[in-house]
Amino acid sequence: MAKIVCIDDDIDVLETCKLLLTEAGHSVETATTERDGLAKTKEFNPDLIMLDLMMEDITTGFHLAYNFRSDDVMKFKPILMLTSINQKPGANLNPDAEGEFLPVDAFIEKPIRRETLLNSVNALLSLPKEKINVSGRNKVI
Repeated sequence: MAKIVCIDDDIDVLETCKLLLTEAGHSVETATTERDGLAKTKEFNPDLIMLDLMMEDITTGFHLAYNFRSDDVMKFKPILMLTSINQKPGANLNPDAEGEFLPVDAFIEKPIRRETLLNSVNALLSLPKEKINVSGRNKVI
C-alpha cells in the first residue's frame, strides 16, 4: 500500500507503529534521531511521515516538520505528529491552537491506539496535495 517513515526516539513506539502499519499492508522504515530521520526520509521517499514532537530536545519534531516543508521533494508529504507532551507536568499542547502554526496535518497522543493510528494514517494518505498543511495555516484532521 503506502510507504511510511516513523521517526521517534522511543523504540517501543517505533516497534508498535511498524507492527500495526505492516499488518495493515504498509511498508515502514524507522529512525530514532533527527539526523537518521532526515536521511531515511530522503532515501525511502515515503508517502507519509510520522514524527515525535520531542526527541533529542523539546523542539526536534518542530525542526523536522519545518525541514520537510522546505524540501521540494518532501513538501507535500502528509505529516502525522506523535506526542506525549500532555502527560508531562506543566506542559500542554493543544492541537487545535498549535496546529494552526505547525506545518503538520494531524496529531496523535501517545500511547498510540491501533484504531486511532490506522484511521489517521488512512485519512492522511487520501489527502489531495492542495490540502497538505505546508504553511502551518490549515487544519486538516
